Amino acid sequence: MVAFGKKLKERQIPEWQGYYINYKLMKKKVKQYANQIEAGALDRRHVLKDFSRMLDKQIEIIVLFMLEQQGLLATRIAQLNEQQDAIQEEPDISKISELREAYRAVAQDLLKLLFFVETNAIGLRKILKKFDKRFGYKFTDDYVTTRANHPYSQLQGIFKHVGLGAVVGAISRNLADLQDRQGSYLSIYDQPPLSIEDPVVDLMQSAVDRLTNSTNLLNFLGQHALIMHDELPSPAEEHIDDQSYHFMSLLLNLVNTFLYMVNTYIIVPTADDYSMSLGAAATVCGIVIGSMAVAQIFSSVYFSAWSNKSYFRPLIFSSMVLFVGNLMYALAYDLNSISVLLLGRLFCGFGSSRAVNRRYISDCVPLKIRMQASAAFVSASALGMACGPALAGLLQTNFKIYGITFNQNTLPGWVMALGWLMYLVWLWISFIEPVHETETNQDRQESSAEHEKVEKGLVQPLLLTSVENEDGDGDEECDMSEESLEDSHRPANSLVAAYRLLTPSVKVQLLIYFMLKYAMEILLSESSVVTTYYFGWTTSRVSIFLACLGLTVLPVNIIVGSYISIMYQDRQILLAAEIVVFLGILFSFQFIIPYSVPQYVCSGLIMFVSAEVLEGVNLSLLSRVMSSRLSRGTYNGGLLSTEAGTIARVIADATITLAGYLGESKLLNITLVPSLVICMVSIVATCFTFNSLY
Repeated sequence: MVAFGKKLKERQIPEWQGYYINYKLMKKKVKQYANQIEAGALDRRHVLKDFSRMLDKQIEIIVLFMLEQQGLLATRIAQLNEQQDAIQEEPDISKISELREAYRAVAQDLLKLLFFVETNAIGLRKILKKFDKRFGYKFTDDYVTTRANHPYSQLQGIFKHVGLGAVVGAISRNLADLQDRQGSYLSIYDQPPLSIEDPVVDLMQSAVDRLTNSTNLLNFLGQHALIMHDELPSPAEEHIDDQSYHFMSLLLNLVNTFLYMVNTYIIVPTADDYSMSLGAAATVCGIVIGSMAVAQIFSSVYFSAWSNKSYFRPLIFSSMVLFVGNLMYALAYDLNSISVLLLGRLFCGFGSSRAVNRRYISDCVPLKIRMQASAAFVSASALGMACGPALAGLLQTNFKIYGITFNQNTLPGWVMALGWLMYLVWLWISFIEPVHETETNQDRQESSAEHEKVEKGLVQPLLLTSVENEDGDGDEECDMSEESLEDSHRPANSLVAAYRLLTPSVKVQLLIYFMLKYAMEILLSESSVVTTYYFGWTTSRVSIFLACLGLTVLPVNIIVGSYISIMYQDRQILLAAEIVVFLGILFSFQFIIPYSVPQYVCSGLIMFVSAEVLEGVNLSLLSRVMSSRLSRGTYNGGLLSTEAGTIARVIADATITLAGYLGESKLLNITLVPSLVICMVSIVATCFTFNSLY
């Protein structure tokens, strides 16, 4: 990967170079420690003591300089405040304008300081991660814990940016006050147009938000979508993004996501009845539901590759295939053919264009609203998941038109076929294909490496977060040639190449994603069969139950993103959620006869909600620990996670069908056993890689 030390040096503010973390020296020191320990010249205790002392000294230099600059800014603000008090006595519009510009100049210098602190914070996290990885210690935990709450701790000055928030608040308040005052002294004919909020205030607030390293709801939802971002964008790239962006096209991608999720779950409440009406066993519903996921394994790859060249054509093709697939699903009843039913669901799976939806947001939506678009993607998926079963519960009717049957089994197909037809017309009329790069230059990573060297302005504090997302292996001790440096920018060109980029922590996160998707698919797909067998539930009751589960997604994400993720680390939430999923699965077993509705509903709710929490945190961590080479190209991180989840769904649905041969009385316990085992394995794997999950 691209050497982080080189990137760090390129982004240093020239006049402050002597006050940055000496990342190169510390990296060499880590290598030296490793060689000396291997040769028996040093013991590990001495290494820890010496490295801690070196870190303390580096942090002291950074913090003392930060406090010095902070004091200078505070002095300038105090002087400007005195001038502002004088203006109150004798209002002068020219002096007010000059004063506003002076406050803006202070704000620009504050942005430089925020950039300085953020760069050093990332450098510290990087070197700590490298040390842990090299020696297998939990040194980061020990170092941070012993210094975070110490009364003389200087570490908080970097990670908590003590005092900088007060400076931001003072500048923001005074700028707003001057803007209001300027408006009160001029008529609308004399006053130049003013923005509601000074742009520099937004820049400062964005920089502070990134520096806090805490996850708000929007960021949490955005990472839930696993729309990975590449290296630092250049101004040229941002300009291209603005040109490519078209709101209606983004909306069409979100609607596509919503409709596909509705299409996936609308058949779940009636799949067992439909199978039996065609002469198959009720548990064949696993194959009916899972056939869509089988096709999606392949469609995700070709849609991901197709999106390198176009977005419009894949979406058109997807809509047409889904229209045909739903027609086949609806007509299978009158044709009395289980084969047509399965082919219809396969066609629906071949129309899965979620890879295109993700790619459009990643490539064509400007950075300033990309997180909102990512959050909207997750929300559209959650809403579709809830609306699918709810819509199935409303389609309880039975009539014929020209010999074609419309009932609770076929209407989901007819409704979705109509929905995709209407979407296809809207797509054809309203979608605008963005300017696409040629296939040979499909990924901007080669050019962005050159553009990055150009940008040294104050926009960088708003974009620096992506640097931290690079894989720690990028900082190899040996110097890289220009050719290898260029290769490190290139995306993986095959599944094998992508797999080689997966570190143990990434593999564990993909295992967790596999586990939670398997457990959720077992719960959802067999719900109709299980509830009918044990409780005699009708289709409407099953639909209500599944819709209620789907409606928990957004509230759970709000609670986790807005509150829990601020109080606890993502890896702590991850492990806790895994344990709760394990308990939910355990409580779902039929230990007591008769099996009760409260036990099934409560255990299912616990398992589903904790799995949703787990999914959000899992994808958030995955976006951080995954190599930046997997952020673009056909074989990207989003594709790998999609494939892991889709394969899990396929295996889960096949498990339901196979377990059905042993009888419906044994279906529940047999299908829960693999979920329990995989969950236990994922918990153990998480414990082994826990220290690398940050």
